[in-house]
Amino acid sequence: MSSTAAVVVYGATGHTGRFVVAELRRRGAATIISGRNAAQLEALAAEWPEVAVRPAAVDDASALDRALDGAAAVVNCAGPFAVTGGPVVEAALRAGIPYVDVAAEIEANVAMFADYAEAARRSETPVVPAMAFYGGLGDLLVTAAMGEWKEAEVAHVAYGLSSWRPTAGTREAGQVSHERRGGRRVRFVDGALQYHDDKAWEQEWDFPEPLGRRSVLAEFTMADVVTVPSHLTVSEVRSHMAVEAARDLAGEETPAPEAVDELGRSDQTFVVDVRVRSGGVERRATAQGKDIYQITAPLAVEAVQRLLSGRTRTTGVASAGAMFDAADFLHSLAPYLSVELPH
Repeated sequence: MSSTAAVVVYGATGHTGRFVVAELRRRGAATIISGRNAAQLEALAAEWPEVAVRPAAVDDASALDRALDGAAAVVNCAGPFAVTGGPVVEAALRAGIPYVDVAAEIEANVAMFADYAEAARRSETPVVPAMAFYGGLGDLLVTAAMGEWKEAEVAHVAYGLSSWRPTAGTREAGQVSHERRGGRRVRFVDGALQYHDDKAWEQEWDFPEPLGRRSVLAEFTMADVVTVPSHLTVSEVRSHMAVEAARDLAGEETPAPEAVDELGRSDQTFVVDVRVRSGGVERRATAQGKDIYQITAPLAVEAVQRLLSGRTRTTGVASAGAMFDAADFLHSLAPYLSVELPH
C-alpha cells in the first residue's frame, strides 16, 4: 500500500480498531484515527506518534466530514453499527471514498445493502460491509468453494472456535441485535431471511484436523446470511458455532481476550469449515488461524488495499465475495490464515 494513502480508522481505540491501525502501519499506510473520544485518541497517538488524530462524534456530520477530508478510504470499526454505520457511510459517500466496515450485526448489514445501494451505485463509490471474520471470511470461502457454479441448494458455514472471549463491543452489539429482533432468532432459508422462535439445537460436525469432530450449536446465525446471498444464488445459508464458544459468549463472567503474542493476539484458535452443495455434489473450503478479532484486521486492510489499487470486480455496495477475487484474496492473507480450497 502506498505510504501516501491516508486511511481513516473510525473507532480506532476499540479492540478491533487497534488491530486495524497496526495492520495499516505494518503495510506502510498513512493512518488517521478517529472516533468520539478525543482523549483516548490522543493516548493512542502517543503510542503511535506518526498517526493523525481527528475526533468526530457519530452524530456530528460536519465533524465526520472533517475527519474524512482528503482521506483515501475509511474503515469503520465502531459498533454498534446500527448506530455508526449510516452516519459514517454517508460521510464516505459525501467524500467519494471507499467505505469498509467490520460489522457482524445482521440487521446493520441488511440496512447497509438496502439503504445505500442506490447512492453508492450512482456515485460509483465502493462500500464493503461485514469485511471481517464474521460475514466477510465466510462469504469469501463460500464464493471460492462455488467456483463456476451459478447456484447451490445450501451453504453451511461452521465455526470451530477453541474459545470465545468476547470484547465489550461484541457484547454491546449482540445486545443491540437481540433487541432489534425482539429476542427472536433468524435464519436464511427458501431464499429469504426468516425470524423465528425455534429453540437452538446441537449437532455433530466433522471439522478438519486438528479440531476434529465437535458439537456445534446449529443455526447459530451470523452475518454470512446477509453477505452470501447478496450475490450468490443459494437457497439456504446456515452457520453453526462450536458449543464451547457459544457457551463462552453467553457467559456473563467470561473475560475479555488477553494478548499472548507480539501481535496482540489471544490464545484463541479457529477453523471455519464451509460446505456448499449443488445437484448432489458437495464442495468444501476451510480456513484456519488465530484470534477472530486480529484476523479481521488483515481482512479489512487487504480490502482497502485492493479498493485503492483497483483490484475489484464491481462498485457500489458489495460483499467481499462479490467485490474481490475470492480465492486470490484468501491466499493473500498468509501467514495469518491457512486456507484449503477446491482445486
